[in-house]
Formats: sequence, structure tokens, C-alpha cells
Amino acid sequence: MSRIAKKGVTLPAKTELTVASGVITVKGAKGTLTRALPETLEIKTEEGGMIMVSNTVENPNKSSAGTLTSHINNMVTGVSVGFLKKLILEGVGYKAEVKGKELVMALGFSHPVKVTISEGITVTVEKGIVSMSGIDKDKVGQFAAYIRDLKKPEPYKGKGFRYDTEVIRRKQGKKSV
Repeated sequence: MSRIAKKGVTLPAKTELTVASGVITVKGAKGTLTRALPETLEIKTEEGGMIMVSNTVENPNKSSAGTLTSHINNMVTGVSVGFLKKLILEGVGYKAEVKGKELVMALGFSHPVKVTISEGITVTVEKGIVSMSGIDKDKVGQFAAYIRDLKKPEPYKGKGFRYDTEVIRRKQGKKSV
């Protein structure tokens, strides 16, 4: 069994986890998430709200218990607290705004770039900072990565989208002798 699976997941007070017919359902204050339960794994609830994942058969892929434990932990965190990703847009003339269900951006191209906001994700823009939040960590991270790929930060002036925690290594550029 993996080290992550041995730790287990602690359920917060107003969060409940149910397993029925191979589907894991986590309900909390912010919403409900579901995920399929692999046939080779089982979930046990211990006293104190601790959730443990273990293999039902001697599985050669023992790491799948740790992976499912991490997924359950992300589901529990999502429905109780939520996830937030921030992208910083730098560059002269670069801007972003939310219009209805679309994120409209001016990224230095000849046309505005329009991206439809995924279901379950809330996007806000203020002063060059695009914030994405939601209960599903996979969806929020994938949407943030897609937006960042539209205009990656370049190493000379740092123009483009970067994560708020990301540090861009700058290059010096040309030198005059």
C-alpha cells in the first residue's frame, strides 16, 4: 500500500461521503462531486470521520490506492473549501474581461480571443488578474492551463499569462558593444 493511502482522508464536519454501485459521491457546502470507484479498491470509514482506501485483491499496481486517496482528498477539499487559480496578464495593450459566459481577451493578435467558460467554473477579472474558482480541481486547473497556453509568458519582457506563484526567468537580450 502506498504512503498516501496509509494516511487516509479526514472528513470535515458538514461533508458526507457515500459509495454506491461503484460510484463515490461527496456532498458538501459548495456542491456535489462524483467519481468512479475501481473494482480492485475498496473504501472503509473508520471512527472520527477517517476514510481509508485499500486494495481488495493483491494488486500489482498498489499505487492506485494512493491515487484514489488523493482524488478523494481533492473532492473533499473542493466541496468544503473550493479551489482557486490566479493568472496575471502582463503586457501593454493586453486585457481581459468577462462578458456573459465568455472570457474575451486582447492578446496582441489582430482579433479578440473569446473562450467559453466551462460549466462549474467562476471567472473574475480585475486589473490584469484573472481568477478562476470552482469545486473540481481538475476542471479549474485544466481551464487555467488552457488560458495560459493562449499567450505564454516570454522571457525577454515577461509579456503574457503567468500564474501568480510562477517566476519567469528573464533573459538579458541584445547588448550593444
